[in-house]
Amino acid sequence: MVPRYSRPEMTAIWTPEARFRIWFEIEAHATDALAELGVVPKDAAEALWAWWRTNPAIDVPAIDAIEAVTKHDVIAFLTWVADNVGDQARFMHQGMTSSDVLDTCLAVQLARAADILLTDLDALLAVLKRRAIEHKMTPTIGRSHGIHAEPVTFGLKLAQAYAEFARCRARLVAARADIATCAISGAVGTFANIDPSVEEHVAAKLGLTVEPVSTQVIPRDRHAMFFATLGVIASSIERLATEVRHLQRTEVLEAEEYFSPGQKGSSAMPHKRNPVLTENLTGLARMVRGYVTPALENVALWHERDISHSSVERYIGPDATITLDFALARLTGVIDKLLVYPERMDKNLNKMGGLVHSQRVLLALTQAGVSREDSYRLVQRNAMKVWESDGQLSLLDLLKADPEVTAALSPAQLEEKFDLGYHLKHVDTIFARVFG
Repeated sequence: MVPRYSRPEMTAIWTPEARFRIWFEIEAHATDALAELGVVPKDAAEALWAWWRTNPAIDVPAIDAIEAVTKHDVIAFLTWVADNVGDQARFMHQGMTSSDVLDTCLAVQLARAADILLTDLDALLAVLKRRAIEHKMTPTIGRSHGIHAEPVTFGLKLAQAYAEFARCRARLVAARADIATCAISGAVGTFANIDPSVEEHVAAKLGLTVEPVSTQVIPRDRHAMFFATLGVIASSIERLATEVRHLQRTEVLEAEEYFSPGQKGSSAMPHKRNPVLTENLTGLARMVRGYVTPALENVALWHERDISHSSVERYIGPDATITLDFALARLTGVIDKLLVYPERMDKNLNKMGGLVHSQRVLLALTQAGVSREDSYRLVQRNAMKVWESDGQLSLLDLLKADPEVTAALSPAQLEEKFDLGYHLKHVDTIFARVFG
């Protein structure tokens, strides 16, 4: 976790204090359930909560000092609680294993992190919708392979991003439901020393579902899917960030990141206005995706469990969620303040002498009785002249002067094929599909 790329609310989920508080709640709720079953005295459970209601500070250094001796974090925590609660603390952790605490805690943390990320996505979706509607009919050139293709609108570009992030949100909702799972099932998942009703009680108290069949741990396919979902969201962030970066290139300059008063672009070149925020997002997306592979490799644990997943999750749990939270917030700010230049879009759209209308002429020729092969040849030979002139020549003028073309299409018919509005006639339909 790098403070530069962290936000307080998400970071707070992953502090040692937060983790130990969740551990206590798991242990105390389990003790409550055991007391109801008559396995432990009710006053033992009451003693735990009585101490907790005093809102004790979590003494992380003290717990760490115990762990330095025990070499076991859960035992260190239980020892610290016992030192503070007294004799009744011996009834904690009855029939449980450390992974019951660790895995259930991680499920709580990831579910809470997902809730923040869902809020982040909602904010991004709202901004994308607003800017898409704002530029619904702002024409711009669509590019394939980086080369001018046919007209689109800038609003459509943003609508595409909206639809993509809406899918990301749906995936995260599913991943959250999958990861919000509790396991209080003992050393190898058989409930040999603890009743399944204890697991059900703890799950209900923490807003989780029960793991139908566990080993010593919750199966890691759940975690793999969760982190894979974060990786997909990161890739969607990078896709939109890359679009902004390309649009801000000097030769294009159809949109650019907001450049705040006093901001500097280069220590050497005072004129520079660089797309630093979206470049940063590209890098952060790489980091989040980098956490996906370790999560996938955690799935294949030995038998009922080994500990190889533990060190991985201590990294990727905080780092992936904190980084993605920051990235979503940053992208929302970029789109919210994005400077859009319709005049430059129009200039670029018309830069290449009408080449963007070549397909309409091709189709018109075929509909007029010319074979597709000949139609393609006629349009291409004129289009290449325009291309090689860097748009100084006009495709429409060349087509009007080509007798093979005018044998099939009149000048008036050719002019009609160069209508920009033709390309935008279904924008309303697309927007209705995306936004309802």
